[in-house]
This record gives sequence, structure tokens and C-alpha cells, in this order.
Amino acid sequence: MFARKIRVEYDADGRRLPCPLKWLDSFSMRNFTNATVFDDTLPLADGQMEIGTSVPLDKLKDAMEDWFRRKGYLPKDSHLSLAEH
Repeated sequence: MFARKIRVEYDADGRRLPCPLKWLDSFSMRNFTNATVFDDTLPLADGQMEIGTSVPLDKLKDAMEDWFRRKGYLPKDSHLSLAEH
């Protein structure tokens, strides 16, 4: 549906794992910021999303990390990795 395909992973105990679809759905369905820049995000499967061309990857990463931490999904010492493929 969207032009860019990205992989979303997080660090856990020294391993990089795909973010669960539940996390990605939670972020994409949010109404917490009214940040329309993230409207063009579509979770597909664990660790996989499609995003629009206007979505800035660095801001998406920061917003997702913040949201996942507030939801209790992502530990404080863990970080996300987003990469286009």
C-alpha cells in the first residue's frame, strides 16, 4: 500500500528481535499526539511495516520508542532499529 517497507527491531538481552505486531498496531492506531505525519504507517507482521514517503524515519523511531516505553513494552535500556528494505 505504501512505497517504503521497513523492518522494526528492538534490543533484548544482547539480541535484536522483531517488534511484535501487537506493538506496531498499538502505535499505528494511537490517538495520543495527533501527529498526522505518522498517519501513513501500516503494520504488516512482526517487525514489518509499510510507511509513506513523507514519514521521517528518525522521528518515527523516536516516537515509537517513546510510545513503546509508555506502554511498558520496551525496557528503558533497550532501543529500536528501523531500516528500509
